[in-house]
Amino acid sequence: MALPILSVSLCSSVCFGTYRNCLHYLCTLPHGSSEVKPSRFDVFVAGCSAGTAEAMVFAPIDLIKIRQQNQTHPHNTYYGPATVGLLSKAKYRGPIHCMMTVLNEEGICGLYRGITALWLRDIPCFGLYFLSYSIFTEWLTPQGQDSRGWSSKLLAGGWAGVTYWVLATPMDVMKSRMQMDGMGQRRYTGVLNCITKSFKREGIRVFFKGLTLNCLRAFPVNGVTFVTYETILELLKKTTLKE
Repeated sequence: MALPILSVSLCSSVCFGTYRNCLHYLCTLPHGSSEVKPSRFDVFVAGCSAGTAEAMVFAPIDLIKIRQQNQTHPHNTYYGPATVGLLSKAKYRGPIHCMMTVLNEEGICGLYRGITALWLRDIPCFGLYFLSYSIFTEWLTPQGQDSRGWSSKLLAGGWAGVTYWVLATPMDVMKSRMQMDGMGQRRYTGVLNCITKSFKREGIRVFFKGLTLNCLRAFPVNGVTFVTYETILELLKKTTLKE
């Protein structure tokens, strides 16, 4: 339980910290002030930067989680019956043991297996995630009213989360399959090969596995995430002004 909590905190800090600093830079560079309202393009670019940085931190953590969750399951879908016996016994005793095993057997690159798929998912999708949040906030805030109200942030964050997963789920499925590819007989040579083989074997529906669950979870989680982010941001601004 400790690893998921710490990993979510770390990845969220990297993501939102990168986004905020990049947005600050994009506003300051041409206008000389960070108080200028950023353009939608600036928001998108800052979001893409956040996705790039977040993926570098998230990739090893996510791989360890995926490997541990699936180590005792028969993977007929991925590897075929030949490896069922091999994978029916738990291979990893915990997250640290899993990490060390991957390093010993696959090297440092093993921890970043699937990073290309993760970048293809997170770079554009985080750009659209933050952009959709900005747009939804504007739509949900009546003209002339303060956009800092928690209700608009909650709803905008929720819909931004749903938008993210609608766009990200296809590549998320491919990413998970490539991460699992180090546990048995190798089936995929790269992202494109994984996409092609998965489509031929399971059809178009393979790209939307888990979409409903992802969206149901995304709305409350991201709503609360953005309310927390905006609240902390306001507190930090007040603290800075006092100093």
